[in-house]
Amino acid sequence: MNGDDKLRYFQTLVKLGYKEIEVSYPSASQTEFDFTRHLISTPGTVPDDTWIQVMAPCREELIQRTIEAVRGARKVILHIHLSTSDLFREVVFKMTKGDIIDLAVRCVMRIRELTKESSDAEMHKTEWMIEFTLENFQDTSVEYAIEVCEAVKLAWEPTIENKIIFNLPSTVEVTMPNVFADQIELFCRGISEREKVCVSVHPHNDRGCGVAAAEMAQLAGADRVEGCLFGNGERTGNVDLVTLALNLYTHGVSPRVNLSNLNEVVAMVEECTKIAVHPRAPYAGKYVFCTFTGTHQDAIRKGYNKLKESERLGATRASKWKMPYLPMDPVDLGRQHEAIVRVNSQSGKGGVAWLLKESLNIDMPRDLEIEFTQVVKAHANLSGFEVTRETICRLFRKHYMHVESERVRLLNCRASQAKGNWDATYVQLKISVQGSDRELEATGGELLPTILDALRSVGYDYEVLDNQLQYIASQDTMTSFIRLGTAGNIASWGVGMHKNTNWAVSQAILVAGQKIMASQLNDNLSN
Repeated sequence: MNGDDKLRYFQTLVKLGYKEIEVSYPSASQTEFDFTRHLISTPGTVPDDTWIQVMAPCREELIQRTIEAVRGARKVILHIHLSTSDLFREVVFKMTKGDIIDLAVRCVMRIRELTKESSDAEMHKTEWMIEFTLENFQDTSVEYAIEVCEAVKLAWEPTIENKIIFNLPSTVEVTMPNVFADQIELFCRGISEREKVCVSVHPHNDRGCGVAAAEMAQLAGADRVEGCLFGNGERTGNVDLVTLALNLYTHGVSPRVNLSNLNEVVAMVEECTKIAVHPRAPYAGKYVFCTFTGTHQDAIRKGYNKLKESERLGATRASKWKMPYLPMDPVDLGRQHEAIVRVNSQSGKGGVAWLLKESLNIDMPRDLEIEFTQVVKAHANLSGFEVTRETICRLFRKHYMHVESERVRLLNCRASQAKGNWDATYVQLKISVQGSDRELEATGGELLPTILDALRSVGYDYEVLDNQLQYIASQDTMTSFIRLGTAGNIASWGVGMHKNTNWAVSQAILVAGQKIMASQLNDNLSN
């Protein structure tokens, strides 16, 4: 990342609520050094209650360079690291156990000399904390790790108010999380003056268990976890702080970081690091709250129906979240409910019905759900892609609200009480039959059979198999679902939507009837 990217990233971490932020490795390059100076010298960039953490190896000249980089800062964690495993000690450093301890103590004493014991008055304006990382702790015997840390602690002389941080990483993850947790527990029990020590862990993700290892380490006694947003780090990365935080959140424990606009955080990380967040990453992936599978969609739809009913009866969003397949409310992360259900060839009627309900605010009758789902699946199989809500609405209108060739078209519809008979309904229809206008009328009992009687003269001699009306309050509109059938077992659905109930019913009848006519014509041609 360049300086601008680093600054944007830092500002996001501050906004999220993180109070200890590792900002640089100042001795590594001039770019790192300059960025650190920019943070400190720019008023208002680092909040008063935020610790900036800088990293350095156990080399005295690089430690001095690192301390110079943070001159003038309010709160600084000086993070030095030294590998303590037998492999590194013998192969990389060619040092004895005693040599490692001597080096660690020497570096800590140098830090004391340059900070809290410095003759430079400016250094005393900074609140200093030291973090010592035993690199490759996972391959270090716990007894030796404690021996090193006891020597470092003695050299620094922490207090209860200003603890020393001992950071215990799985630099390369080589064990199951429970084994790492056992190591942490042994360390916590074995280190003296535990009240003056902050035990930190830094699990990597080589075995894919970084988050699990961090959680188990906390249960074993760790006080602090180091990681990155979405686990970006060396090789396979390290602990994903987003997952770690939201795992706590879903169990009712506040992580004290604000992830209420997770999409914004994802966008920032992707733009700054040029590393994409996996679409199925926990909580943050774009498919996390999406389901394509029919059984899942049906369960979620029923769950949301139950939720809406509970809210109607007075429950609030503060009530305990209970939803099939969704461990948390997507709204809590700034996600939208309408993105939950996605449709492809594997989807069932629940998903199709959900999207149609969200788009047109209608609840299809069950038989129509089943039939229309097959229409959508056929489209998905043909295209090979996900079917969008726009496409679903277009398919619904095409198959149930319009016909390709409108032989009969409704121009006007009126219904009133019949003269002289208050129990009867009088219907007047104005229609266009193949371009020729006609006026029809009929008198009967209920509206639907009376409209059908009026249409018999133009070939609508059908039986009503299903008839449902829905009122859409948000649009002040009636939706009529009508299924007509013939003696020859041909049946079709029609749907009408209009502010006028008579018009909606008439339109539904016309569509269903013309679809039956088209089917009869096709049957005659095939015979």
